[in-house]
Amino acid sequence: QVQLVESGGGLVQAGGSLRLSCAASGRTFSIRAMGWFRQAPGKEREFVAAFSRSGDSTYYSNSVKGRFTISRDNAKSTVYLQMNSLKPEDTAVYSCAAGTRYSSSWYIGTNYNYWGQGTQVTVSS
Repeated sequence: QVQLVESGGGLVQAGGSLRLSCAASGRTFSIRAMGWFRQAPGKEREFVAAFSRSGDSTYYSNSVKGRFTISRDNAKSTVYLQMNSLKPEDTAVYSCAAGTRYSSSWYIGTNYNYWGQGTQVTVSS
């Protein structure tokens, strides 16, 4: 089992920055990848960014590429999402996810088997 706890959400003005954290505990050695997804009201869940231990690869959606950065602290078993140049359309509940099964498609939510509770990010115009 893996447990995930997100933090760092909040309210920020457009153009501002926030950093989300996702602390993993439990069988963290089994994690192959960690990702961030978001869901806005009335919309489907959307992939944001992911980090894969295979080759230390990172992945980003086109909508956040160049503005968001995913990083990790192995010692703390924590993954971060640095969000810069935030836009009102970035407003959503952001959830952290961990995958322990093999996959080459970490942008797909069903490839993750553990999820955090989510943290609200609101960007005002």
